[in-house]
Amino acid sequence: MADLSPYNPTTGIYTSTRPQISLPQSPTTSIIDFLFRNLPAYSNRPALIDPHSHQIITFSQLKQKISDLAHALHHIHNISTGDVVLIFSPNSILFPVAFFAIASIGAIATTANPVYTVNELSHQINDSKPKLIITVDQIHSKVNGFNLPIVDLENCSDLIEKSRRQDAISPSVSQDDVAAILYSSGTTGLSKGVVLTHRAIIATALMVTADQEFYGDGRSVFLCVVPLFHIMGLITFSYSQLQRGNAVVVMQRFELEKALIAMEKYRVTHLYTAPPVVVAMAKQPAVVRRYDTSSLKQIGSGAAPLGKDVMDECSKVFPQAKIIQGYGMTETGGIISIENTRVGSGRSGSSGALCPGMESKIIHIETLKPLPPNQLGEIWIRGPNLMQRYFHNKEATEQTIDKEGWLHTGDLGYFDDEGQIYVVDRLKELIKYKGYQVAPAELEGLLITHPRIMDAAVIPYPDEEAGEIPMAYVVRKAGSSVTGEEVQSFIAKQVAPFKRIHKVAFIDIIPKAASGKILRRELRQKLQSKL
Repeated sequence: MADLSPYNPTTGIYTSTRPQISLPQSPTTSIIDFLFRNLPAYSNRPALIDPHSHQIITFSQLKQKISDLAHALHHIHNISTGDVVLIFSPNSILFPVAFFAIASIGAIATTANPVYTVNELSHQINDSKPKLIITVDQIHSKVNGFNLPIVDLENCSDLIEKSRRQDAISPSVSQDDVAAILYSSGTTGLSKGVVLTHRAIIATALMVTADQEFYGDGRSVFLCVVPLFHIMGLITFSYSQLQRGNAVVVMQRFELEKALIAMEKYRVTHLYTAPPVVVAMAKQPAVVRRYDTSSLKQIGSGAAPLGKDVMDECSKVFPQAKIIQGYGMTETGGIISIENTRVGSGRSGSSGALCPGMESKIIHIETLKPLPPNQLGEIWIRGPNLMQRYFHNKEATEQTIDKEGWLHTGDLGYFDDEGQIYVVDRLKELIKYKGYQVAPAELEGLLITHPRIMDAAVIPYPDEEAGEIPMAYVVRKAGSSVTGEEVQSFIAKQVAPFKRIHKVAFIDIIPKAASGKILRRELRQKLQSKL
């Protein structure tokens, strides 16, 4: 690695010391062109592997499947440049096929959590206005009421066959065209569509795999247990590795023994996941040792901080594997920094050094002045992988990205003298439950619709397995005797499982500022004093 100082005291800017990436020169290079640019070198290698059915899609087969589905979407459903298509599906090896098929037409993919209720899904559909929904039979009923054409991802052979006699399509796609709108929770309670271009996604892929390229890593096999509807699973993980010719083993959901069986059978070398999975593996060493996981070289954790104790426990269970952390956001293609265990020792608590092409500032909360190493402030970042904007939300875009291109993350952190970044808290008030983002305001809005609740506030409650769980402080209406169990059940019927309230406390009044904003910090301090 280049021996450069990460901090410039004159500008207050931290820069990456990793070698720079080179984006494709042609303005018409799409993420599909980039994905298959080296196809002859690995055309018959496995690209996507289903550990349940043992089906394997090679890279040449992947290209053909993408072409077939894109052809059908265009000719049968008239999907073309700029149209939005929603993928509403659990993990499968066909999920990336659908995403790439949409992008290859010049259309825009948006994704949604398959456990969403109809009510939760309706916000995203109303916002993104998809022309078509791609889903699977098990959750088909959730999308029936939206009056949109639906394609069954698992049974689209008839659709493909109907389009075979049609002319080939050759859409013109630019790097600056939008490829995806992925939704990120906001503190307002309504998720915001993050608009990502082909250029930003390509940049993300190069940044994620920069160390692999620099050190000449050979063919690798990655186990994907994180959701593909999420930026981490779809872009940071799967696309980044596929474009390098690596295989991705796709699990529908994480189940420890099934994951270990897959590691053994397919000689998995890398597992990138979220802290709950690392915790699960660390806590059950006896189960892990029943399987041959000697091929595993690296365990990467992201989406939420991973504690040093858990990292130490996990390293005992997988002594041959390096455990690293990374830091990212949907607004940055899922990556900002990542640890490099080849340089120095493992830095428990650090989220590593900035990825190539990234710049950062640490900004004092009150003075808005840039801060030197070892001083805590808000993390601002800038780079080629940033979102273009929030979809249909100019105000939120202007609040998040300033005129100089700095994205204000809302996270509190600092750099040490060697350029390692530490993310220690959030200015934003999102709750991170097993890597999922839960907006307190959304749950508060539902709580106050309960006929026996006067007011409510939701804060994170620390949990060893999940990281944080939603906890509600509730003010009962006069004469009400509503119980905590009734409150939990009321919310559980309306939201996805990861948003459910796990703890309820009753309080006389919710602390608020003069503006009416809930002072959640006071409630967190109240909770902390009792822990």
